[in-house]
Amino acid sequence: MKWTGMYLFGFVILLGGILAALWKLGILASVGVTWTVIGIAIAVGIGIMLAVSNSGAKENVEIRPK
Repeated sequence: MKWTGMYLFGFVILLGGILAALWKLGILASVGVTWTVIGIAIAVGIGIMLAVSNSGAKENVEIRPK
């Protein structure tokens, strides 16, 4: 779970940098608030799916009777 949080934190920082660049270029002003929020929600959702899919090692647990 620790690596999932770190991955998601890095993804949020990346998303913030992209948004800052788009804002500085003036692209966000022409897109509008609604579509910006929708895009952020989609990007965060993709980031969560990627973080969960890449978290931890997949291991099989064998249970032996006593």
